[in-house]
Amino acid sequence: MYLVITIFWICVFCLLHSYVFYPLILKLVAYNKANNQNVYVNNEQKLPYVSFVMSVFNEETVIEKKLISVLQSNYPKHKLQIIIGSDNSIDSTNNILERYVKTNDQVQFFNFEERRGKPSVINDIVGNAIENYQNEEKHIIIISDANVMLQKSTVFELVKHFKNPQIGLVDSNLQNPISNIKNINGISGSETTYISREVHLKNLEGIAWGRTMGPLGGCYALRADLFEPIPPGFLVDDFFIAMNVFEKGGLAINELEAVCFESSPNNISEEFRRKTRISAGNFANLSYFKHLLWPPTSSLSFAFLSHKVLRWYGPFFIIIAYFCLLIMSFTTNSYYSWLYIIYNFCLFGIPLIDWLFNKINFSIDLLRYITYFNAMNLALFNGFFKYLKGVQNGIWEPTRRDV
Repeated sequence: MYLVITIFWICVFCLLHSYVFYPLILKLVAYNKANNQNVYVNNEQKLPYVSFVMSVFNEETVIEKKLISVLQSNYPKHKLQIIIGSDNSIDSTNNILERYVKTNDQVQFFNFEERRGKPSVINDIVGNAIENYQNEEKHIIIISDANVMLQKSTVFELVKHFKNPQIGLVDSNLQNPISNIKNINGISGSETTYISREVHLKNLEGIAWGRTMGPLGGCYALRADLFEPIPPGFLVDDFFIAMNVFEKGGLAINELEAVCFESSPNNISEEFRRKTRISAGNFANLSYFKHLLWPPTSSLSFAFLSHKVLRWYGPFFIIIAYFCLLIMSFTTNSYYSWLYIIYNFCLFGIPLIDWLFNKINFSIDLLRYITYFNAMNLALFNGFFKYLKGVQNGIWEPTRRDV
């Protein structure tokens, strides 16, 4: 029985460490630690060339708005090139892009007639961008999604940190636009809370030890010479790219002034599918970069374990803790019996109550967030088995875009 109790508390500790203790440790480490990264002065002669790359598939609802947001950047136009690869889009995306290519020499467009997935398209268009500027000593790649809109200063705020030769990657501050108002039956509020918390954690990681655990993927910049082609079948390309920056000796930070906007998803089934795909990609990355968990005393391994690995295995901790409590509720004191009842209520009772409230168009934020937390851990669990079955390619159906 002591073994069961020990296993239970180990699982509880792992969950608490990832979601509670690690953020507190980050705050302590980052406290009073100035972010002394040198930045570029706003002088065109000192700014590097930037290739803004996007892999797109059927993005007719957002692609023109995205292009406008990039073209309106206050970055010098002669130093900003936009390179877009269409992964065999079958809507009007290609027509829109071809129109922009004819009227704006900043835009370059590649139409791939065979669908291969985002990683393969990114590899090709980044390779083209590097070839275009192979004679330039300073060249920055910005990778972005079609539905992520920029402020005029976003490009500059990302790029300014690369005056520091140690900086290899800079992530943006991804926010939900104020106008993105969803109905109370969805999960957009919970997803927005999650994204805001992630941005805060990544910013603290950058301040504390320059080890931001992967960009959020919507819009981030890296040195062109640190880019490593993404292997076939890798679904979470942004994390792969970031970990390769660390392997090559670069640092990664988050810039809160580099603001960009992405509407939060509202449909829990669509988000479950997306998180499942991401989970499968996470475990592929873990298998590839597991050597970076050693030595455990390094800031990189500590951040990797605390922020990512323990979360990815969170569903297993939850399940093991559940069965440990079940055993203890029959064989130990009433404390564990009550804990088992509370545990069941959080796992099953609260989602049921939240579902019933949905039926009458009523929502309580705390209940919705617990439901969201449970559903996303279930998606992690599902993604683990998707990974075990093997990911054949990087092709996936994107979630519905909001204009």
